Amino acid sequence: MNTIPKPILAVTLGDPAGTGPELLTKVFLLPEVRNVCRPVVIGDASVVCAAIAITQAPAQVRVIASPSDATDSPSLIEVVDLANLDAAKLVRGRINPACGQAAFEYIKRAVELTLAEKAHAVVTSAINKAALHAAGHHYDGHTELLSELCGQPKVTMMLVADNLRICHVSTHVSLREAIERARPERILSVIEIARTGVQELGIANPHIAVAGLNPHAGEGGLFGDEEIKYISPAIEQARARGWNVSGPYAGDTVFFRTLQGQFDCAIAMYHDQGHVAAKMLGIWRGVNVTLGLPIIRTSVEHGTDFDNAGTGRGDARSLVQALLLAATVASNRLRATGSAVKKVAS
Repeated sequence: MNTIPKPILAVTLGDPAGTGPELLTKVFLLPEVRNVCRPVVIGDASVVCAAIAITQAPAQVRVIASPSDATDSPSLIEVVDLANLDAAKLVRGRINPACGQAAFEYIKRAVELTLAEKAHAVVTSAINKAALHAAGHHYDGHTELLSELCGQPKVTMMLVADNLRICHVSTHVSLREAIERARPERILSVIEIARTGVQELGIANPHIAVAGLNPHAGEGGLFGDEEIKYISPAIEQARARGWNVSGPYAGDTVFFRTLQGQFDCAIAMYHDQGHVAAKMLGIWRGVNVTLGLPIIRTSVEHGTDFDNAGTGRGDARSLVQALLLAATVASNRLRATGSAVKKVAS
């Protein structure tokens, strides 16, 4: 049997003023997590120590130089310490440019380490966009920043919640621009990236369902003709490549049908079409995956939860799922190719 070591996950601390540091202390010692991976914090050791004091987690902090130095001790939280924040001056639950800068540096270092194969995947805790912008880093979110750090490959977002997997043709743009982006070339590209991503979850020939843009998928042109002009041609091109793709389906049913197991992944035409469907299952259960990067990246699906910062009451379920999913994909990729980093098209 081809055995591989448990993958090392570079887990960013997120915004230090949010619940991210506390959530890490809750989940790093869980047997279900430690049984499948070696998680390492990319962040500030003093902030992690302060979080342990809040959550009373039975853990000790060990500073290491690189994720590749990680042990498998179930009582240690190992940290690549950037030492870029004074925990004693941290005001939790507040937007702070210093926290935005620190969060940016955590992401950048995690990506660098994973590209250098010192870790096998990146798992990101929640950041605050206002704090990130206040620090001078004007990104719409993790996806755009990660794409730039990795050389700007073609990427798409996949939301995973239980059996539901959703990829998006567009995300952080206006609805007007989203309609303009729903064109065959872009749709086909997202189908291809989604198909590869689902295959890395262990589904060899995934059935990809494509949502329509208009009500009832246009109803044969009665409610709009984008399905006829743009979406159906993309589906036909995908089928010509031998892929198992169908649609366009009405957006008000295709995601439920995917959750029920009729399809392995659904393609949403725009941000809210897919996000509303996934988040109805609960933001604490969902995972955000960036597909198309040379590295594996998963993330919590919730925000910084400033209201609970410093209380120890933050919900860690999404982080657990993000870690487990990253470990699954990393193990599958390592087993298949021997490397967790792959070449991608720009």
